[in-house]
This record gives sequence, C-alpha cells and structure tokens, in this order.
Amino acid sequence: MSRRLPSLSALRAFEAAARLGSAKRAAGELSVTPAAISHQLRQLEEELGQALFVRRPRQLLPTPQGQELQRALTAAFGTIAAAADRVRAPQRRSLTLSATPAVASRWLVPRLPQLREACPGLDLRIHVSHEPVALDGVEADAAIRYGSGHWPGLLAHRLFDNVFAPVCSPMLGLRDPRELPRHTLLHFAPPGARSAPVDWQAWQRRAQVAGLDAAAGPAFSDETHTISAALAGQGVALMSLALVADELHAGSLLRPFGPELQAEPFHLVHAEDRREDCWLATLRDWVLGLPPLTQPRRAAE
Repeated sequence: MSRRLPSLSALRAFEAAARLGSAKRAAGELSVTPAAISHQLRQLEEELGQALFVRRPRQLLPTPQGQELQRALTAAFGTIAAAADRVRAPQRRSLTLSATPAVASRWLVPRLPQLREACPGLDLRIHVSHEPVALDGVEADAAIRYGSGHWPGLLAHRLFDNVFAPVCSPMLGLRDPRELPRHTLLHFAPPGARSAPVDWQAWQRRAQVAGLDAAAGPAFSDETHTISAALAGQGVALMSLALVADELHAGSLLRPFGPELQAEPFHLVHAEDRREDCWLATLRDWVLGLPPLTQPRRAAE
C-alpha cells in the first residue's frame, strides 16, 4: 500500500522540538542548526495546513494537533529504533587489562576461553608490565595489581591473597631449612625502581637459617623465568604460591618448609568514574567470578 508521508527530516525535527519544547535543544539533539529546525517546522505546518506550535520567546508549546502528532511520532520512532537494534550486527568492544607477566601468563591466559564464551563481543587485550600504567582507557582500562587496595580515583576489588614461601623441584630432595645454605637461591628482581613484594632477605629475617647468604644466587627480572629455573632444578625460589598453584598441585614443584610471608593481596583495579561502563562491568564480573586460587599444603604436611 502506497503511503503519502511528510518529509522524514521534518517529522524528526518536529518530534524533537515538541518533546524538548525548544528549536535550539532539538537542533542540539539532531546535530543541525536552530534555523534548519525552524525551516523544517514551517514546512511541515504548511504541508499539513495546521499550526503545530504556539510560539513564545525561547519556547515552543505544541497545539492539541501537535500533541497528537508528537505522541504518535515518539511511539513510532521508538518502535523503529527497537527494530533496528534487533537486526543490527552485534557490537564489539576492546578493553585492555594490564597485569604482570606471571599473572598474565599463568592465571589470565589459561582462562581466556571462558571469557570468549561468556562475552563473545568483548575483545580483551592483555598489557604486560611490572610497572603501573594509567587506567585512562587509552593505555589500559583495568589492571591486576598487588597492594593495599587504596589508590586515589580507583576502585579496587580484592581477588586473592599473595602468600610467599620457598618452592623447589622434588629432584633437589630438600626437606629441612638447615639444608638450604647448600642450595642456590633464585631471586625475582623486577626492573625499575620497584622492589619485589617479598625477597629472600625478608624471609631470612623471619626464618633465621644459620649460614644462609640471602643475597647470593641468580636474579631474574621476570617471575616466569624464576619459576622455570625452579622447575628445572636450578635452585630454590621464593614465590607467590598463587602463581605456582598448578605446579604445586601437580607435584612438579614442592613447598618443602616455611615460614610463609604474607604480602599485599592482588586486586582488580579500574577508574572510579567508569563503574557504570557496561563493558568494563562485564570484564569485572568475569574476573571476580573466576574460581579462587587455592594454596596447596606443604610437602611435609
């Protein structure tokens, strides 16, 4: 059936002006000039042979005929917008999540298939760095950091504890801390000015193992390399148990003795003013919903 309709542009201009009560505000909503809105309104009134507004200074009041037309158009445009949303191609969004190399490779990457299944429209980019980055939506959108959880302008959601203890390959046959001075100590020394959350010197102050040189041994700038050296039987590493949980469960690494040292926990962090960002909320809910990392018991227990 052929339908004779007024100009769609004129109808859109009228609906916005009637709803907002102003040609200027309608122009702002439709990204045109107020003069263009006024021209469209006069054109529509001429075509319909009806005055659709009572014009007052800086205000447009719809006439009864204008009110009837505005109600119909608002409902019709809403129906069209809803139908367009239903047939529109699914939206995609990219977010960048920053993490240390060990957290990225050992905790995040194995779980990414779960994220793709839960939210196929989200493309996650992993930014790997030991240094904090700006969570401004440009360098990164969110980060996994260890610390107090109190950072100005940021929201921090606690993920899991950060407990450190000596770990080594079972091929070393290490069970007693008094034997530790005969073994090589493996160190994690992150680049830049930041220190490791816990080091062998801090462990020695607590353990008081006689004859142990807590500063001796090779140092690695990446936790994953420290773990690889421990797996190869090259020495004993002081590691966050959360990051070697799989190896401890499998028995490829052992936790021969204590003491354990509690470092600051891991948090998921993002800007406070983006708490209502729906895509960031999707990422946040997924990360917070991951199963917590468990701490295996010591080999001697």
